[in-house]
Amino acid sequence: MRHPSQVLFAGEKPFPILPAVDHYAGSEKLMRKAIQLQNELGPIFDITCDCEDGAHAGAEREHAMMAASLIMSEDNRHHRIGARIHDITHPHWQQDIDIFVSLAGNRLPFLTLPKPRGVEDVRIQLAALRHAEAAAHLGRTIPVHVLIETHGALREVWEIAALPGVESIDFGLMDFVSGHHGAIPGSAMKSPGQFEHPLVARAKCETSAAALANGVVPTHNVTIELKDIDTIRSDARRARQEFGFLRMWSIHPNQIAPIVEAMRPDFSEVESASAIIIAAQNNDWAPIQHDGKLHDRASYRYYWELLARAQATGMTLPEEARSRFFA
Repeated sequence: MRHPSQVLFAGEKPFPILPAVDHYAGSEKLMRKAIQLQNELGPIFDITCDCEDGAHAGAEREHAMMAASLIMSEDNRHHRIGARIHDITHPHWQQDIDIFVSLAGNRLPFLTLPKPRGVEDVRIQLAALRHAEAAAHLGRTIPVHVLIETHGALREVWEIAALPGVESIDFGLMDFVSGHHGAIPGSAMKSPGQFEHPLVARAKCETSAAALANGVVPTHNVTIELKDIDTIRSDARRARQEFGFLRMWSIHPNQIAPIVEAMRPDFSEVESASAIIIAAQNNDWAPIQHDGKLHDRASYRYYWELLARAQATGMTLPEEARSRFFA
């Protein structure tokens, strides 16, 4: 029987299914702690080694090489450790790319590009990445995640999301608010202001819409709450339900579980999705009737992606669906 990934997206780009959390770690100590936690919980969250804010001035090369060595280490069991490089105005961004591609390119799931001023900055860094891949005879293209945190990037976010190789569009709240020179109050950096201030809400809507329209994952900014689990969960739920974000950053281990929980699909819908996709596969993907309703490949795609997101967030799937599609 043919797998849904082979049938439902023939001839077109499948939507990326990424873990619901992108966890940032800046120092070697925090990176190692994050890797240990990922090995305990499974690949329900990605780790991003931060070489932008994490590297001390003058030690950029050593920091990137340390992060690359962790990506290549035997502790990296799930192959879901990426890196954020310096922005295009920094003198070491090209060096970052060369280090990660040459030392860890075969196991690097993504690189994050921060603070582009517009689509041309992303094109330049993408071209440099592709050149480095060719020079290293890598034989693969590394996806990029692009951080939208400037006026120019927001203005051209639809063009950025359409670039080949872009897998995620991330919204950067703090720098975006700071870029308004006091016109947006500091209260918009936390809840509820981050969801209710019109200029911030507009930016989030535009970022999410551009990503989804171009088959790219929209990723929400961090929450600054580190201890109150209900607030963390609420922020993630609002990001998911009100703005359509499918993934969210975390900056502290306490944030990972509540974000994953808030980003998970509804379990009853997962059960329905399992039954529909199993029946569709049994019928060789021709139209079926389920619970008195007609389903065809259009709805199959919706339910298959829902099942894949449920799997990526560590939900317990019905056994037949798990064994058929995710064994």
